Amino acid sequence: MFVFSLKYVAPLEEVDALLPDHVAWLKAQHEAGHFIAWGRKVPREGGLIMAHAPTREMAEELAASDPFVKGGAAEVEVIEFSPSFVAPGLEGLQG
Repeated sequence: MFVFSLKYVAPLEEVDALLPDHVAWLKAQHEAGHFIAWGRKVPREGGLIMAHAPTREMAEELAASDPFVKGGAAEVEVIEFSPSFVAPGLEGLQG
């Protein structure tokens, strides 16, 4: 499992201009089975995406394809983790 931690590096006006493409990308990756959750950081300085990918290389490629990243509005850190505990109902998150 991976977490993509996005940090905005451009003014929010530039982020907002890319938002429709970013949301379409999120939905497409969810439909492809890659993304299971996402949302804004509070305060609004970036966002987080929980992702499934078979390899780190694929996760990094997915993260780099984000319109925010491609458009220069955000930087992304790809964090890999292996859950050792999950709440009931989330057992599918364990590797």
